Amino acid sequence: MIPNWLLQRAYLTPNRMALSYEDKRWTFQQLLDEASLIARKLRWNGLNEGDRIALLGRSTPEMVFIIHGCLLAGLEIVMLNSRLSSKEISWQLDDCDASTLLVDDEFVDRIDELSTPKLTFAAIGSSGEESFSITKVWEPSRTITIMYTSGTTGYPKGVRQTAGNHTSSAVSSVLNLGLAEDDRWLCTMPLFHISGFSILARSVIYGMGVRLYEKFDAASIVEEIENGTVTRISVVATGLQRILEQFEKNGSVAHPSFQTMLAGGGPVPDDYLRRAQAYRLPVLQTYGMTETSSQTATLSSEDALRKSGSAGKPLFFNQIQIRDAGQPGDFGEVLVMGPHVTPGYIGHASERDPLEDGWLPTGDIGYIDEEGYLFIVDRRSDLIISGGENIYPAEIENVLISHPLVKEAGVCGQDHPEWGSVPVAFIVGEEKLTAPDLELYCKQQIASYKTPKAFYFVDELPRNASNKLLRRELKEWAKK
Repeated sequence: MIPNWLLQRAYLTPNRMALSYEDKRWTFQQLLDEASLIARKLRWNGLNEGDRIALLGRSTPEMVFIIHGCLLAGLEIVMLNSRLSSKEISWQLDDCDASTLLVDDEFVDRIDELSTPKLTFAAIGSSGEESFSITKVWEPSRTITIMYTSGTTGYPKGVRQTAGNHTSSAVSSVLNLGLAEDDRWLCTMPLFHISGFSILARSVIYGMGVRLYEKFDAASIVEEIENGTVTRISVVATGLQRILEQFEKNGSVAHPSFQTMLAGGGPVPDDYLRRAQAYRLPVLQTYGMTETSSQTATLSSEDALRKSGSAGKPLFFNQIQIRDAGQPGDFGEVLVMGPHVTPGYIGHASERDPLEDGWLPTGDIGYIDEEGYLFIVDRRSDLIISGGENIYPAEIENVLISHPLVKEAGVCGQDHPEWGSVPVAFIVGEEKLTAPDLELYCKQQIASYKTPKAFYFVDELPRNASNKLLRRELKEWAKK
């Protein structure tokens, strides 16, 4: 059994700082008061324990209050990516079968035509209240959140994340990182991502304050790290680069109290690691996915350069093995096991069992060296990681092929100095087809970060004897 996170935390340390944003601060008791009020308002609007709702919002204190209000009300929260197009949001809403969409008023124009019943943040604020008894203890198998992750077929899957998954992830992380009473985690990650939500979960489980930013601001972040007002932060490689550039501009170093820069979304270049050391920034590279409720393995900062390119070792409760590996160094699919692994999916993928004999096949190819360190050789084969966002070529190809003038389409990643990689497309189509036409067509259906940054028109695409598209050859074409 797992105690209701916020109820238990407010009972244990009611006066400790829970959340700060700009010049505002809330203790855990104040956070509970705000969330409880929202829970009663949600109940007044007909939302009852066990209902599934979808949530579309920004990384603001109001979003934090509503997330915790939903948890207190016993709702399953489908976390929608605010960067998605209306069409993508509509598809996920149809798939998840949410009874209601809770939406930040800033996004109302984007979802106006969607059929799912809507409840704006403003409407919640002006609602009446209905008292009810908050569930004090959760079953570990209780679904807390659902987050969509892209699939190799191009159709996103709704991943169930339970109270047990999130709690195990948080406990494993703290056993690895340690905890101090004055810890403050600076959160610039979107709250709809597992990286952002996991910071909120750690906060109430640990009794740790969160310093929330709606958007990434390198100058302000570095000022916080210099002054010692925060002790930890989660970043992707592009964010780390901007932070390093700001430290170089300032000619400063991190405050002695700064403990951890947790870096996910792909390997961190050695140059970044060396520069980080010069500014007293301990960088811990980590490996995880939506299906594992954040971290599975983490590389310690002292091993960062000695084990360059490694994702580290599995956290305390987790296990990792390589499919069919006979000895250290053998390449194969990375398999993961542990209490942090999802029990399954919803919607169109609900019949699919994510596990094979208790192990989660990640689709990633990697190896484990003789010291037990994990190395990822290829991120889910064809996956493009752009600024920490996962982009699957098949999803973009499905959109491109639906264009009436496109005969064939192949998408791959092309190296980019700022984003790490960006999608580019190779097109077989009618002569009158132009790149601006395709760019506009894509932006009407998918998020801008998924829209190819270049379109190359070719006579044919590389395929094997089985007519399967050879994306590895496309990657070579993209280098020319």
